Amino acid sequence: MPKALRVSLFVLGGLIGLLVLVAVAILALVDADAYKPRLEAAASKALGMEVHVGGRLRISLFPGLRVTAEDVRIRNRGADIVSAKEARLGIDLLALLFKGIRVREIALNSARISIEWDQDGKFNFERPEEVKATLPELDLPRISLSHATLLYANKQSGNGFEAGECDLNVRHLRGPGGRNVDFLKHLSFTAQLGCVELRAKRVTVFDLKLSVAGKDAVFDLEPVTVRMFGGLGSGNVQADFSGAVPLYHVRYALPQFRVEEFLKTLSPDGAVEGSMDFSVNLTMQGKAADEMLRTADGEASLRGENLTLDGYDLDRELARYESTQNFNLVDVGALFFAGPLGLLVTKGYNFASLFQRSGGSSRIRTLASEWKIERGVAQAGDVAMATNENRIALKGGLDFVNDRFDDVTVALIDAKGCPQVVQKLVGPFSKPVVEKPNVLVSVAGPVLRLLKKGRDLFPGGRCEVFYAGSVAPPK
Repeated sequence: MPKALRVSLFVLGGLIGLLVLVAVAILALVDADAYKPRLEAAASKALGMEVHVGGRLRISLFPGLRVTAEDVRIRNRGADIVSAKEARLGIDLLALLFKGIRVREIALNSARISIEWDQDGKFNFERPEEVKATLPELDLPRISLSHATLLYANKQSGNGFEAGECDLNVRHLRGPGGRNVDFLKHLSFTAQLGCVELRAKRVTVFDLKLSVAGKDAVFDLEPVTVRMFGGLGSGNVQADFSGAVPLYHVRYALPQFRVEEFLKTLSPDGAVEGSMDFSVNLTMQGKAADEMLRTADGEASLRGENLTLDGYDLDRELARYESTQNFNLVDVGALFFAGPLGLLVTKGYNFASLFQRSGGSSRIRTLASEWKIERGVAQAGDVAMATNENRIALKGGLDFVNDRFDDVTVALIDAKGCPQVVQKLVGPFSKPVVEKPNVLVSVAGPVLRLLKKGRDLFPGGRCEVFYAGSVAPPK
């Protein structure tokens, strides 16, 4: 071995040994807890929020230099935003010797993160104007959360969610420094998130998994998979923050979900059983959910075959309409509302009483619910269903900009698509009205009289075709 190489190896080995001795001496002699106030002050200044370490502070060397803090809390405006049973910082030892402190890893265990959008349109983590100083450049190789709980609440709309048992891994998180920087437009990272359960106001989903890649103000979430209503759905989301208003593109499909599981979100006594396919393709923009809904463009689709309506025989009730005069087509039409857009339209209704069970059952051979959405208004495209003996179709729109039914008409149609019985629905979602002066307290409220028989509307048997879609007439 050349002499110069032997000398170099000897010097390198000596340096490594010296570093180990220094590190051991630090661990033996330094009281880490004595540095808690300095650590809390430095972190509070960097974040512009109050950082508190309630437990012990420990330093370890293996597998690298690590500082572990117990019972960590980050507060802003008097409320906890982040709390963690344990927070661990991995520090680059060589950078510590030559360049100063460089954090290579942040890991939070048993964390709880609470994000709120308040009545003033601000997030609870936003810093007051007076403390918005120059931001340091962000370069973190890895951030991870384990066994975390994530909470979001929109104080303006009352909506939100809670996700439990979440694991998050973020890689190569980079962001610019400076003053008055539009942070999202320059942030880049990749991430994977998995949550065992996510609960919203009406819906609980399971096994949420997604991957995220963000660069140049565009964040792609693909794939996004989740189990809901007994089916496994998948899709992707793109969020574009490059403009003045965020722009979103959402594609999602939920094949073969159980309709009875979905109806439980509206009523514990769901009457329909069977499997259905759902898909949606939407483009939206806005800073809040209501803005996004009102700017939505795209399509939504629901289809199913061989469904069973328990406790109610539609064909029998339609056959004896002449004597009873109490069948309500709008109630049947609510089956369509309980499709792609059901949670939005029926949220104010007593869905449990849509069908007063009268015995028997109905076989719904085919159900189609296709909607075209433009600027927050959904127009019925192919919306109809067929039982063994009848077809019922729907036309009109759902105006989410003004929360109103837009000339919705439900009709019992014959084999040619001509209406035999019609009933109109207009007015606000919360208090719609039926054609003529009949007023609905809710779609699921008191049974309404049908307006007219088809023979009265179209003397001589001629009519303008009401429906010419994909649902075939009974044979």
